[in-house]
Amino acid sequence: MTRTVPADTNGDVSASRPQHRLSLRRSLARLSVRPRSILILSVIPLVAIGFGIWGWQHDWVLGVDSAVYRAGAETLLNGDPLYDANTLPVEPWWALLPFTYPPTAALLFIPLAMVPTQVAWGLLTAVSLLALALCVRIAIGALPKPSTDGPRWWASPARSTIAFFLVFLGLEPVWRTIFLGQINIILMALVMLDILVIGARGSRWGGVLVGVAAAVKLTPIVFLGHLFITGRRMDAVRGLITFIVMQGLMFLIIPHDAARYWTYTLPDTGRIGPVHWAGNQSLNALMNRFTELAPWASKAAMGIGALLAIPAIWLVLRFHRKGQALAAMLVTAFWILLISPISWTHHWVWVAPLVVLLVSRLPKTTPATAWKRWLGTFAVFFVFISCVLLILPNGRNVELHWKVWQNILGSAYIFMPLVLAVALAGRWWYLRRKRGSGDEEKHAEVASGG
Repeated sequence: MTRTVPADTNGDVSASRPQHRLSLRRSLARLSVRPRSILILSVIPLVAIGFGIWGWQHDWVLGVDSAVYRAGAETLLNGDPLYDANTLPVEPWWALLPFTYPPTAALLFIPLAMVPTQVAWGLLTAVSLLALALCVRIAIGALPKPSTDGPRWWASPARSTIAFFLVFLGLEPVWRTIFLGQINIILMALVMLDILVIGARGSRWGGVLVGVAAAVKLTPIVFLGHLFITGRRMDAVRGLITFIVMQGLMFLIIPHDAARYWTYTLPDTGRIGPVHWAGNQSLNALMNRFTELAPWASKAAMGIGALLAIPAIWLVLRFHRKGQALAAMLVTAFWILLISPISWTHHWVWVAPLVVLLVSRLPKTTPATAWKRWLGTFAVFFVFISCVLLILPNGRNVELHWKVWQNILGSAYIFMPLVLAVALAGRWWYLRRKRGSGDEEKHAEVASGG
């Protein structure tokens, strides 16, 4: 049953403004008295580790990307070059791929080199699963507190975390991240922990984890800009210093590889993979697919991305001023996914905290408009759980010959944040216009003596 609640002065239905302050110590204490929660959160990661050990003993193919990470770390330890060739000499036959991450990543991946390749996948998967649960908990903690008479079903951190965690395993970006042995969920957890927990409390460590995440994979560096424009300038400075120091360290350790990465490897997007492949869900991919690899397609995508920065910053600042830090952070996350030259489907794990946010808002509406939020939330969830992109033909340049409807379905991830932003802006414009009309009617009644 949908509950009618009052709207705030901006036309948004909201609960009380105070935010949850996520205390990891308090959350762990509460978790310790919930044996079923402990069982779920511990068994699944332990199964992943056991699966990795079993796969090692039976020579299974597990974690293509984690195998490359491990090979990068082993190559660094052996003193061999990371970027001089398209493959690394220690890569297994089923993971002959180039190492595309910054040299700092190879340094941080060294623990993976201490165990066999399949076991490394199991360990990385276990950490990713725990990071997913952490992201859900942080997202719930960043939601506004419900009013005293409001619904509590989404505000129980332990139960909600477990429920969302299990459901999110079915999201294509999540299970593909786990299947490949990727680090997207871990990086998302670092960013969310920094922006929504550590830095939100005014800690002197604010910004450091964002800097670490950017040192491993460059795209999180955009969140330093997010910190800056939302008024946390010292956090942004600390994050930038962390990033620079870590890169400088690699210039001291492996100067040849560090220089080659920044001058040759980074600009070579083709080294990562074909930009027009269906698995690339970015504006760059969309433009290249639509124009059949026109030479100006990538530049056009950059221009569109630059234009989108204007409404993105407006949304970030609007959400920030309304005390909605999670929503503001998600705007930045989806903007960078759109403008990045390569945004593989497994990079879109940011849909998990987005679904948490959308679900939390379902009860906070009027009966007349409830169906709109239910429909929007279901549509977002369906796009990422339906695996619609896997239905379409792809590979060997097939995407360049897609029909119009195939291009729309094949770019579903790209259109999702754009449609949400347009719908949100349209709603705000409508409510503002409605309030303006109401004010004019009141002035007219006063003038006529009514």
